[in-house]
Amino acid sequence: MKVAKLLFINGECRHERNDENLDYQKAQLVIGYGARHLIENNDFYFQLKEKFPHAEIALSSSSGEIFCNEVYDNTVTVTIISFSTSHIKTSQINIEDFPNSYEAGRALMEKLPKENLKWVFVLSDGSRVNGSQLVQGLNAERPDHVLISGGLAGDGDKFEKTAVGLNQVPTSNQIVAIGFYGKNLELSHASYGGWESFGLERTVTRSHNNILYEIDHKNALDLYKKYLGKYAEELPGSALLFPLSLKSDDDSSPVVRTILSINEKDNMMVFAGDLPEGSKVRFMKANMDRLIDAANDAASECLEISHNKPKMGIIVSCVGRKLVLGDRTAEEVEMVRDVLGPDTIITGFYSYGEISPLKPFADCVLHNQTITITTVNETE
Repeated sequence: MKVAKLLFINGECRHERNDENLDYQKAQLVIGYGARHLIENNDFYFQLKEKFPHAEIALSSSSGEIFCNEVYDNTVTVTIISFSTSHIKTSQINIEDFPNSYEAGRALMEKLPKENLKWVFVLSDGSRVNGSQLVQGLNAERPDHVLISGGLAGDGDKFEKTAVGLNQVPTSNQIVAIGFYGKNLELSHASYGGWESFGLERTVTRSHNNILYEIDHKNALDLYKKYLGKYAEELPGSALLFPLSLKSDDDSSPVVRTILSINEKDNMMVFAGDLPEGSKVRFMKANMDRLIDAANDAASECLEISHNKPKMGIIVSCVGRKLVLGDRTAEEVEMVRDVLGPDTIITGFYSYGEISPLKPFADCVLHNQTITITTVNETE
């Protein structure tokens, strides 16, 4: 397995890391994350197609790009992969062809052959897809022990629209799955948040999918404003500082849910994932050091699962973390680098939602405000 990386600034390749002399003519897979206005450019896609003529090319808009130890904005970072014995298969669907995101997820997985499938990496539209329903559909067709991870495309901090594409110029409404096959693939994964819960555990008493109306039979927006205090005047932007911890039942592990928007007129809040009625929620707040410590915990867990040093680590971290960490954002990437070591190639992007299991190689879950890591190696 060989991996190379390119960083494009203003559509031009400014940095190249091809330490293993990977033959671009024989590359099997190219994955690129970047600013929407750059990856939607026809010329950029055809530039990649000319450079990597035999590779499957998957592109996603992002809210920040990870190249080596740094986090960039308004760039495109490209990862090139060539396997020795493993291979890939890909599928793509348009969300508008299905009645809901659940059916879209099922169809996406159904298109992939299941024999010798080890890992599915998903890049999804992040604006028009219900991420909670999407992962349920993916899980419905997931064979046992197959890892599903990935993320929802981003659009900086604009939240206007996102774009994804497979072997084409990226557009809205697309979901891409890359299936990885081969007995020599060694994988690990982890997801951590680092947010601090506070206040009482409460019950969702009125909701519809990802729209929240009432908590403990009280208007959720009013209750949220009460807890935000002075930050209530800065809604919805300040909501990224105060996500919710969600448990669907007593036996489940909590996941984090981020507010996408609020509707003062209808007294409702729109989240990046579903909040089923009857689920338990707690308010959360940011602690800078704990957010960065979460990157350490995630990388350490990956090493506990892996038998060998990972060849590559893909980070999918939430735009909310990036906005909260500000100038310290690169510290979480550096933390991953420190734990995984200098020989592991780091890549990834900042997203509108992260896809990763909570337990090793179990069903995947939609996360918000987390850092997720997937590592891959190809043993001899």
